[in-house]
Amino acid sequence: MGKSPPQAMSLFSDGFAIQYRQRIIDFGIEHRAPVISGWQVFAKSGAICTYGPNLSESYRRLAYYVDRVLKGAPTSQLPIERSTKFETVINMRTAKRLGLTVPDTMLASADELIE
Repeated sequence: MGKSPPQAMSLFSDGFAIQYRQRIIDFGIEHRAPVISGWQVFAKSGAICTYGPNLSESYRRLAYYVDRVLKGAPTSQLPIERSTKFETVINMRTAKRLGLTVPDTMLASADELIE
């Protein structure tokens, strides 16, 4: 990738990406390739923005499922749920470092701005 770096990178929010996020994000910044992902931790580590499920809300829902199982509900009877609360986090420091302007509409709709 060093010989022909990408113009931008989109990371899956998985264990590998989380473990190596700083190296990946640093590579992106070094090659002026903005990085986006789905979890807030990536924006806090230097990705330009993230959009994905609110993990705190997801963990609350997980606790609800654990409670139901511990009270005897058969797991085969529990519905599969999708996340209903999503969040956008924009890292303004990274945008400035890359020389990018974030549109006002994105800034207005962001749940969190990292200055």
